[in-house]
Amino acid sequence: MNSLKSILPKKQKTPSFQLSARGHWSTWPAFASGQTVLKSHKPCCAPEERMSSNKQALLTIPKPRYLEQLESYLRKELQYLDLTKRNSQELRLQPYREIFEFFIDNFKTYKPLLSAIKNEYEATLAHQKETIHALEPLKAMVATVSEECSQQILALQEKEKVEINMLKQEKQHLLKFIDNMKEEKSSLQTQVEHLQTSVAEEYARYLNEYGARKLLLAKLNDMHNEQLNMKQHQVQDVKGEDVVKLTLALKIARQDLTNAQVKLNAMIADYGDVVPRREFESLEKKYSDLQQEMETLKKDFDQLRKEYQTLLEIQRETAEERDNFFTELQQAQRSCTPRPNWAKCSEVIPGGADRWGCLAEGKASDQLVDVLLAEIGTRLLKEMDVFPGWTGKRPVLPEFFLSYLQKKYGDTSAMEWSYTLYENMRLCPSNHVMSSFYDILTGKVGEEQYHIQNQLISNLQKELAACDPSNSGSLTSEQFRMAMREAFPLKRQDSIQELIDASRYKLDCTEELIDYKSLFEEDEEGNPEPFVAKIRSQYIREKQEYLRELRNNLGDLIEVNAEDLKAAFCTIDPDIDDQTLDTYVGLAYQVGREQTDQEVVPVDTALERLLAGDVRRVGPAAREESKTDRVEE
Repeated sequence: MNSLKSILPKKQKTPSFQLSARGHWSTWPAFASGQTVLKSHKPCCAPEERMSSNKQALLTIPKPRYLEQLESYLRKELQYLDLTKRNSQELRLQPYREIFEFFIDNFKTYKPLLSAIKNEYEATLAHQKETIHALEPLKAMVATVSEECSQQILALQEKEKVEINMLKQEKQHLLKFIDNMKEEKSSLQTQVEHLQTSVAEEYARYLNEYGARKLLLAKLNDMHNEQLNMKQHQVQDVKGEDVVKLTLALKIARQDLTNAQVKLNAMIADYGDVVPRREFESLEKKYSDLQQEMETLKKDFDQLRKEYQTLLEIQRETAEERDNFFTELQQAQRSCTPRPNWAKCSEVIPGGADRWGCLAEGKASDQLVDVLLAEIGTRLLKEMDVFPGWTGKRPVLPEFFLSYLQKKYGDTSAMEWSYTLYENMRLCPSNHVMSSFYDILTGKVGEEQYHIQNQLISNLQKELAACDPSNSGSLTSEQFRMAMREAFPLKRQDSIQELIDASRYKLDCTEELIDYKSLFEEDEEGNPEPFVAKIRSQYIREKQEYLRELRNNLGDLIEVNAEDLKAAFCTIDPDIDDQTLDTYVGLAYQVGREQTDQEVVPVDTALERLLAGDVRRVGPAAREESKTDRVEE
C-alpha cells in the first residue's frame, strides 16, 4: 500500500481518463473506434479488409496510466502472497479489495454507488462464511452417521449369516420330518394291507362256518325225520293203526318236507353270501375309520409335499450360496494357505525320492497325507511284536433285535417286520409284555429293570414255597404276610397290606387260605394277575419316591457333579455300599468310574437316567425304621 501511494502522488489520485465527444466516461479501448480516422480507408474496400484495419488501429491506442499502475500493483501483491495456506482465497481477495477501494476513493462521483456495491458484496461474503461455519458440525455429524450406518450394515450382515445357518438347520429338520412321515405312511399302508387280508380271511372263514352250519342243520333234520318215522312205525305196530291213514299222513309229511326243503334252498340261495349284521357294521366302522385316517394322511401328505417343494427351492438357493462360499473358500485357501513341500517326505520314506515319486504321482494333498500315514503305520506295525486285545461288549436290545430280524428275514423284510412290530407294540399299551418290550426298545427304561422285576417275583415265589413244606399251594394270611416280609424287608406296612389285598381279590371274606400259586399265573396274552401287577407298580412307585428324596436333598442345584451326587445318596440311604454307589453314579453320568469325577450334568438329566435304570433303596430310611418298630411293639 505504501509503495502504491509512492507511485500514485496525491495530485494524481484520480487516474487519467479521456472524455468522449459528448462528455461521457470513455470505455477504453472501445471509445477509440469513434475517434480514430483510418488513413488508408477506401470506400470500395471489402468488409474483411475494413475489420483488419480497425483491429490494427485499436492496438495502436495505449492504456491509461492509472490502469497500468493498478495492474502492476495487483501483480506484485499476488506474487507476495503465500497461497499454500488454508485461507489462501481470502488472502488473494485482499489485493482486489484494495484496488476496488482505490477506485472508490479516486472516483468521487461514483463513490456512493461503488461503496454500496462493495458493502453488499461484503455482507454476502460474511453471510456465506457464517453459513459455512454453521455447517461444519453438520459435516462432522454426517461423518459420524456414515460410520454408524457402516457398522449397522456389518451387524445386519452378521445377523443374516446367523439366520441363514438357522434356516439351514431348520431345513435339515424338516427333511428328517418328511422322511419320518413317509416312513409312517408306508407303515400305515402296510397295516391297511394286513387288515384287508385279515378281513378277507375272516370273511372266508365265516362263509365256511355258515355252510358247515347249514349242512349240520340238514343232517339234524334228516335224523329227526328218521326218528319220527321210526316212532310212527313203532306206534303202528303197537296200536295197529290203519295203513291207509298212515300212508296219507306220510305223503302229507313228505310234501311238507319238500316245501320246507324248497324254502330252505331258496333261503340258502338268497342269503348264502350274507354276513351277520353285527360283523358287517363292525367292518364298516373299521373301513370308515381307515378311510378317514387315509384322507387325513392324504391331506398331511399334500401339505408335506408343498412344504417339500418349498424346501427344495430353499435348498437350491442354499446350495448356490454354498457353492459360492465354497468357491470363495477355495480361492482364499489358495491365496492364504501355504503349499506343503511334499518333496521332504522322500527323506523319511523307504526307497527315497524314486519310491515317493511313484506313490505321490497324480495325488492331491489330502491323498498324500493318507499315503504318508499309511507308510508311518506300516512301519509301526513292523516294529510292534504284541497287539492289544479288544474287549467284547454286550449289544443292547434294540441293536440285537434288529440284527435278529435281519438274519432271519433279510434286510428288506426286517424293516417291514420291525415297523409292524413297533406299531403293534405302540398300539397295545395294556399288554405287559408288549409295553415292556416297547419301553426298552425306545430307551424309556433299561433292560435290567425288566430282569430285576422278574428276579423280585422269583425270590417271592421261593419264600412262599419255603413257607409251604407240604407243597399244598395254599398259605394262611399270617404265613403269607411273613413270606412277604422276608422277600421285601424294606417295604412299608401299607405296601404289604396292598399286596395282601391284591392276593385276596378272588377270595371271599370268610376264606382264610390263599392260593399263592395262582397269583403268578398269566393269561394267553402274557398279562399277569393283579398281584404281580401290583408288585411291579410298587417297584416303580418306590423308585420314584427314592429319586424324589434325592432331588429334595440336592436342593436348588441345576447341575451336579459326582461327589455331590454321592453325598446326596449317602444322606438319604446311609446303608448304601460303595459298589452300588459307583453303579448309580455311573448310570447317572453314562460314563465309566474313572471319568465320573470330572463330569458335571444337569440334575434333571441325571434323574431321568436313574429313573430308566435299576435304582432301589439299599437300607431302610430312619423314619421308616421308627414306624416299623412302633408297629411291631
